[in-house]
Amino acid sequence: MWAKFCGFLLRLLGWTSDGGPVPEKKGIILGVPHTSFSDFVISYLFYTQFGKKAHVMIKKEVFKGPVGWFLRKVGCIPVDRSNTTAMLKSLIEEMEKSDEFHLAIAPEGTRKATKKWKTGYHLIARTVGCPVYMGYFDWGTKHVSIGKKVELTDDARADTDRIQALYETMHFVGKHPNGYVTH
Repeated sequence: MWAKFCGFLLRLLGWTSDGGPVPEKKGIILGVPHTSFSDFVISYLFYTQFGKKAHVMIKKEVFKGPVGWFLRKVGCIPVDRSNTTAMLKSLIEEMEKSDEFHLAIAPEGTRKATKKWKTGYHLIARTVGCPVYMGYFDWGTKHVSIGKKVELTDDARADTDRIQALYETMHFVGKHPNGYVTH
């Protein structure tokens, strides 16, 4: 019932789903362009309409009282951004101990404009042995998807630069267009 309601609400807001959820038991979905908290809402509705849960990282400071309970319920994971190594290690452990775990990550690492994307998703994917998808929420066309699967090599920086260049050819628009920059 909840899944159908989420799909209805997504369509009511004018969004079109391009495809379904990650078919593998474990996977990482890059979320681009990430310029607003509203990206989470659209992504949540998109993924939940299929009866699935995609986990997302949110700074631990937000997880207080009932807000924290709600965020955990919808798949949010509190993270300590001051210790990147510990954060990545705990995410890897979480994915490895779960039978099914889809993790949505904004490679930009922020809702602000940035030219150099983070590579933490790459370490997680290579360690866990799961695929990476080029997800998107395009506010210009109101299309949302997990996107296409990308192959990774041993070079995180080169792969990230290549993926970023592929996104740039797609001309996606963020909710706040000035929050998404291209090279």
